[in-house]
This record gives sequence, structure tokens and C-alpha cells, in this order.
Amino acid sequence: MGSGMWHMPSREKTCPPDRRSVTLRMSVSDRFRGLSRALGRVLLASLLLGPSAVAGREPLDAIVAVVNDDVVMASELKRMVRRIQKELEQRGGEMPPDRVLNRQVLERLVLTKIQLQTARQTGVQVDDESLNRAMSNIAAENGMSLAQFRQAVESEGYGFVQFREDIRSEIMVSRLRQRQVDNLIHVSEREIDNYLATQARQEKIDHEYHLAQILVAVPGDADADRRKAARDKALAALKRLRQGEDFEQVAIAVSDDQEALDGGDLGWRRPGEIPAIYAGVVTSLREGGVSDLIESPNGYHIVKLIAVRGGGTGLVTETHARHILVKPDDLVSAEAARARLDRLRDRVLAGEDFAGLARLNSADKQSAAKGGDLGWMSPGDLVPKFEDAMTALEPGGVSEPFETEFGWHIVQVLERRRRDNTVEAMRAQAREAIRRRKGEEERQAWLRRLRDEAYVEYRLEE
Repeated sequence: MGSGMWHMPSREKTCPPDRRSVTLRMSVSDRFRGLSRALGRVLLASLLLGPSAVAGREPLDAIVAVVNDDVVMASELKRMVRRIQKELEQRGGEMPPDRVLNRQVLERLVLTKIQLQTARQTGVQVDDESLNRAMSNIAAENGMSLAQFRQAVESEGYGFVQFREDIRSEIMVSRLRQRQVDNLIHVSEREIDNYLATQARQEKIDHEYHLAQILVAVPGDADADRRKAARDKALAALKRLRQGEDFEQVAIAVSDDQEALDGGDLGWRRPGEIPAIYAGVVTSLREGGVSDLIESPNGYHIVKLIAVRGGGTGLVTETHARHILVKPDDLVSAEAARARLDRLRDRVLAGEDFAGLARLNSADKQSAAKGGDLGWMSPGDLVPKFEDAMTALEPGGVSEPFETEFGWHIVQVLERRRRDNTVEAMRAQAREAIRRRKGEEERQAWLRRLRDEAYVEYRLEE
């Protein structure tokens, strides 16, 4: 089975408190971008390492790093290095020297250990019910039952129990970041106004920029000598780029950023999502251009503008719908929840009032008080599975029961309309852009603080 046929589900979502249905509505910032990529990497490990690397035990093991009261074992490092090598081969990139790759991978493992330790210390948990739901979502997104998915994972030589624990760890880290960083970010209406005014002056509000960066980090307590050493390292990297070396390879070899092993790729960003320290630099670069050295509290950055594309807003199709939610729990199994919704759907089709049934039966208390009414919704407002089920209905139609990460639903479409939401969309995009930019800056500073405060002892032989 090739890795290309499996993909990860939509990211775990939380719900903004100011929307009509706290159970379903979400903003892009709440979609845990990092979790999707991280889960994807865990899944790739199951596909690419093979039985001997994952299921088997190394004949000899050793500690390659001490991280507070935990350790990184040589076997962990070796497995991760093999997986990264496979990823690089798939991307067609040049393989960095073993010494460079080992260092980058070890630093990633160390940072993951630190975050997991912090998560446990602060009470972040992922219970078995949440984990089972996540596993079911992964299986469903790959067109399999959970039993089929387990068989597929184990056929690749990856222990399913370990696979589950890897997913649990990734969700824990994601929840920790949300609790300690993302949930504390506030975007004011004035910030949105200023953002829109600035972008209008630049006439680039609908543009997006594909970026990559190299970061040479500087610890918060660094003295002048350490800061100078970091600057010299960054200047040497910039010189290599100016001499024609590939940005991706230099990033893998040099960068301390979390995306280093992805060649520093930051993905597509709207102007307001670009860190403020180099936003002005990016918009002045030509495609393929590389910036000069940029200094920030986190260290020294080199940014590459890979590509630019235009965007746009305009007419959208909005849907007015209502739903009934039944949540499985210790007393109600998933099968029982679905069967209950089947009976409720039959009653609706027989002529009973949907709103009355929603008030009595729906676990979404906010919408239940309004007869299950979710109000008018635009594309992207709801989690994908819910939106797909709703979009497939004609006005008046009632869906079959379907499952999302929040439980089991039936939905009824009341009406649809076409509306020009350009102004609302622009403000929503601005809010998300500012939130994402702030979030990235805060996450970088937060990770640096965690790393600086941790005790780390390297025992890896060069």
C-alpha cells in the first residue's frame, strides 16, 4: 500500500464563543493547522518505515538526549531519521549529510518531549473516547472502517497501540498550544480597520504569498557573544544562498525553525498573516527573491518569496438550516445514537415538527433552544462533514444520520440564498490574518521560552 492513498482528516476544531452554534461553527484559526501536518507525519511513519524499523526492537539502544526527567533513545531518533529520509526522497530533495539530519531530527524530538511534559504538568489530557473518535475520523477519511484501518496500519508493520499513542501525543501538544497561546490572542475591531486600510493603500488585499524562511534562533538569555555567533551563522547561510545554493537544502542544514525539515516552507499567507517583522520586506520581493538578514527577538531570519497569487470575494451561497445532535457517551453508544436519530428522522418525515423534536432531543443546547436553528451559514462556517451533508440537501430535505467529531446529527435545510458578502468576508479574512500572524509570533516566543527553561543534555555522538 502506498502512502499516497491515505490522507489525514480535518484538524481537531474548537468553537468560537460568539457564533450561533458553539457545537459546529468554527473559524479557520481554530482548525489546528499544525495538528494536521503533525498527524500526517505520524501516519507517514506507519507507511514508510516498514516492519523492521517500527515493530521490531533495536538490538542495542542508548540515550541520545536527556530532556528534564525524560530521555530520547537512539532507537527513537533512528526511526524518525528514516522516516524523514523517506519524506525527502518522495519530495525529490537532496539528502542532507547524516550529521545535519540527525541534529535537526533530534532537536525536533527534544522540543516534542518538552511540550508533552508541559501538557501533562498543566493537566492537558486526551481521554480514550476523544482518541477513539479521532481514530475513527482518520479511518473514515481514508474510506475504511476502524477495523479495516487497523488492519492496514498493522500490515505495514506499525503497532496499532503505538500508532494510537502517537496520535494522542499530537493532540495533546495541539491542545496545549491552543490553551497557552491561541486562546489568549485577541483581535480588536480597530486592528481590523487598520489592517484593511493598510492593505487598501497597498492595493494587495487579495494577494497571497507563498513563503519559506530560515531562522537562526537566539535564546532569550543569550549574551553578546552568542548573539554574534548566531548572526555569523545566519550571514554564512545568506552567503550560500547568494552563491546559488538551494534554499530548501540550506534551510534543512541551518534553520532552527519548526519547518526546517520541510525546507522552511511556511505555506501560503495573506499579507496580514505574515509576521510583522518582515511583512514589508515580503511585499517588496520578486517571486523567487530572497531577503537580506532580518533581526527579531527570536533570532535572525532569511525569507524567500516562492510565489504570489491573487484572491477575490463576491457572491456566496448561504444556507439556513437546523439540526439535532445526539452525543455518544458511557450510556449511549454510537450505534444507539444513530438509531435514535433514525427514529427522530422518521418522525419528522411523518409530519412531526422538527423544531419541537430538536428542543427535546438535541445535545446542542444553544441551537436546541431555538428549535435546532443554526441561522444563515456561509461556506466554511461549519466542519466539513456537516457542511457536506447539508450541501447535498434541497430545501426542505432531511439528511440521514451522520457523524462528526461532535457526535451524530440529522440536519434539515430550510432555505438558500445568494448574497454578496464581500465586506463581511474581507473583515473575516482580516481578523483571521491578524490572529494567525499574532499566533505564529506568540507560538515562536512560547516555544523558545519552553526550550530555554528546560534542562537538555545532548549525548549524540557526531
